[in-house]
Amino acid sequence: MKLFSIRTFTLVSAFCLLPSAFAESTNSVATSLTAPALPDAGLSLLRVFGALALVIGLFLGGAWLFKNWKRLAVQRGRAPKLNILETRSLGGRHAVFVVGYEQERFLIASSPAGVSLLSHLPNAAEAESPAPEKTTPQPSFAQALTQVLKGK
Repeated sequence: MKLFSIRTFTLVSAFCLLPSAFAESTNSVATSLTAPALPDAGLSLLRVFGALALVIGLFLGGAWLFKNWKRLAVQRGRAPKLNILETRSLGGRHAVFVVGYEQERFLIASSPAGVSLLSHLPNAAEAESPAPEKTTPQPSFAQALTQVLKGK
């Protein structure tokens, strides 16, 4: 029985001391290794915000290209012959358009009933170079003010 108790004691003590021996050896390895130094916070923030700005810029650039791809395609090729030069809304679903085709211009009205030609306007070259008119010089502010006050 004495032999059994000695064997039991040695087994129990071995199981109790064995984990502490492994823990001690792993702790000694852990203390010899040092944790890597953390990077500078300012540099990390700069990199994060730079990447964010790049992603947002790429997104906005792609959205602009998606919206304006026709305009870019036209500029590379020949100039379009048909253009809407000016638009005015008249309320509701009514509008007036000045449409240019090559050097000609047309005044067109749009309504729920359809589209109709109102007038053929003079060519763009003729409209840009009007006949010289006699213009009266504009009065100074003081002269205009005195005329307005005399009218009262």
